[in-house]
Amino acid sequence: MRRNNQHRLNWEIAMDTREGQADLTTKTETSNVSEEASRAPTAKPAPSQPAQPPQLSQAIWATGRRKESVARVGLMPGTGEISVNRTSFDHYFARETLRLAVRQPLIVTHQIGKVNVCANVEGGGLTGQAGAIRLGIARALLRFDAALRAPLREAGLLTRDPRMKERKKYGQKGARKRFQWTKR
Repeated sequence: MRRNNQHRLNWEIAMDTREGQADLTTKTETSNVSEEASRAPTAKPAPSQPAQPPQLSQAIWATGRRKESVARVGLMPGTGEISVNRTSFDHYFARETLRLAVRQPLIVTHQIGKVNVCANVEGGGLTGQAGAIRLGIARALLRFDAALRAPLREAGLLTRDPRMKERKKYGQKGARKRFQWTKR
């Protein structure tokens, strides 16, 4: 929506056939918004209230990253279902180690059967995606209850893993690997 709804601009380019040049003209259409606004009662702005901690009745969203993966994770009250990219958690992560990594923040904070997790993840491979979801769940739990910081921090779940793929260097075959050395 435009900021000023009183005037809408329609741009028309009319070709002047005699001179062969484009003539840019604007037409202004006034809407009845100003008349409707004058009839509507004026509402007083609500007084600003202090920020309240989010309730678990509404979804709590957080972002997690690992390697090249980025995950948006939402926590909602429920029975403990976990869905990744709108598919079942068990189908998306076939390896048990990846499933355990994703469930680890819920196990540490004893929330395993109390919340549903909805995650959208993209980029990287399965290991990076599992690590991104794990960090996202830990951050969402922290937003829900600040008292969970101590167990999450003790388990090392609030620290983003900074390890990334090392870049290839010029004059070499890869990041560390060199071209084969020939004596002659």
